[in-house]
Amino acid sequence: MSWFERAERGLREFYVAPYRRVFARAKRDEEDLFMMLVLSEALGVPNPASGATLELLPEMLDRMHDWHVRQGLDQSPLDGMQCC
Repeated sequence: MSWFERAERGLREFYVAPYRRVFARAKRDEEDLFMMLVLSEALGVPNPASGATLELLPEMLDRMHDWHVRQGLDQSPLDGMQCC
């Protein structure tokens, strides 16, 4: 690896590092919003896209525990889906 490539990597890391936490938080917030959309009918909120989100439900069940803990809930808010 040449000096120029090492300098380029170093500068890229220098500019990207401060924003890593911001991007991770934005990604987590986006996933939380998506989880609310998929689980909205089970939570009692009418969902106009229920047919499409029903297919995603099995995928979301794997992430259910992490989501409800981040939301500050000790247990799952869904009666039929207990994860802990």
